Amino acid sequence: MTTLVKNKTATFNYHILEKKEAGLVLQGQEVKALREKKASLNGSYVTIKEGNSYLVNCNISPYQQKNTSIFYNPRRERRLLLSKKEIMYLFGKAKEKGISLIPLRIYTKNRLIKLEIGVARGKKKYDKREVMKKREIDKRIRRVVKR
Repeated sequence: MTTLVKNKTATFNYHILEKKEAGLVLQGQEVKALREKKASLNGSYVTIKEGNSYLVNCNISPYQQKNTSIFYNPRRERRLLLSKKEIMYLFGKAKEKGISLIPLRIYTKNRLIKLEIGVARGKKKYDKREVMKKREIDKRIRRVVKR
């Protein structure tokens, strides 16, 4: 499994409670662009509408800038391939107070492109401060050990 795109801010801003795997419906040029890692998951989220799940606000840049159609939208909604049972489960989780559906990473699995969805709860400001303090302490320890 090769990770193509990772949402780096997700683990900093959210407590990940659970992870799910979903397939993505993509156009041909989007697959090529993803394999070249021309995408970003920052600010994206998963929503459920009319019995289907969608990845919203994910930016996949065009594969070839000059040969791209004028109708190509890099931030279009992309349908996720999930069973009805999984969609209903995620819909129930998303209705709970404080729970969000966040894309964590896009990766390949046996030549298929998959999306890892995290059922997440937002962190408070003091939780984020603790993480930053811990990182700073670890950095200082590594510096001292290196000398």
